[in-house]
Amino acid sequence: MDFEHADAINQAVRLLSLRHRARAATMLAPLGLHPGQEALLLELDRNGAMIQAQLSEALGCEPPSVTLMTRKLEASGHIRRRPAPSDRRASIVELTDSGRELAGQVKRMWCVLAEETVTGLPAGTVAELPGILTAMTANVDTRRSGDPHGRRPGLVAEPGGTTTDRAR
Repeated sequence: MDFEHADAINQAVRLLSLRHRARAATMLAPLGLHPGQEALLLELDRNGAMIQAQLSEALGCEPPSVTLMTRKLEASGHIRRRPAPSDRRASIVELTDSGRELAGQVKRMWCVLAEETVTGLPAGTVAELPGILTAMTANVDTRRSGDPHGRRPGLVAEPGGTTTDRAR
């Protein structure tokens, strides 16, 4: 790939990321949330109570970031934390009733944001986007790669939003 094409791809990804996050922040503010907190609420809504370390892994965040988010969401009454019975040093995090209600509001907002983001794109492109973006994320995810440069050759986005590791 030549530099001009690489630069166009990297700039587009960077700008999308920055502008999507800024738009999300604007939409989350009236709900009393900051970016990242909505992902935590949605993860708990999707999977139920989780140990904080599992939540950190699921969100792709460092544990101190999840600790800060959980403290703020607990203070606002949207989640509760309790010691894990098997390990008193670990905390189990779960939604409260107000957290479940807020997760519903976030879901509605998330739909609006997604619709804004893909406006004007062909339906086929929109259908393929989750798979393409997942493959792109995996390609730069150094946490899961043995390659010191973070490369994962062979990961391909398939039609219908799935990815296949062609290297296996």
